Amino acid sequence: EDEIVLFEREMKEFWTKLKGIYGTEQINQTSALRDSCKESIKALSEKWSKKLKEGDLMIDKIQEYSNEILQQTQRISENQEHLTEIKSKLNQEEEQKKDLTDSIQELKEELMKKKEILSSKNKATKERMERLCKSKVLFEERLGLEIRRIHNEQLQFIFRHIDHKDPDKPYVFTLSINEQGDYEVTSCTPPLDCIEELQLKVRETNNFSAFVANIRKAFTALSYK
Repeated sequence: EDEIVLFEREMKEFWTKLKGIYGTEQINQTSALRDSCKESIKALSEKWSKKLKEGDLMIDKIQEYSNEILQQTQRISENQEHLTEIKSKLNQEEEQKKDLTDSIQELKEELMKKKEILSSKNKATKERMERLCKSKVLFEERLGLEIRRIHNEQLQFIFRHIDHKDPDKPYVFTLSINEQGDYEVTSCTPPLDCIEELQLKVRETNNFSAFVANIRKAFTALSYK
């Protein structure tokens, strides 16, 4: 627009100079030429003004597309990071699942071993108790002994005919088999100082008959005190 104003001013100056040199006819021709030139310049200005506006619109549209592409790129990057995190968590959960499965399997195997050990101990305990019960008649006949099975799978041994002053007086000790499968005296009436020693000895030798006989001897010695 500044160039157009400058051009028009120059045209006026030219027109003023031209008046002093040429005649009216030439001036009219020149005026028509000037008007035609002005119309051409106006049309050209409108055309380029329209082109500039279209260019500005196109630039705005390109900028809008660029911003949208940038946002989409950021969303894709965020989604990719989120996907990576999900994959990492899935891998961790898979490892934890495997570790848990292995732990469960180990616990199952350990439980089966413990069951087998416990079953073996229970079987051995039952066999021992059965042997003790089978020996009941022998002990009763030879040692004047009565054997009773009481609570918690314990056996109570009752000796009589020990005290010559009171043959019916009972001398009692109670026996069980502990978790380690060893003989354990849980009570003794009247108490014997040597009971711990005799208990250790039967665990070493596994000679149960000698153990019962030695307890009876200890009760007999006690009755003479």
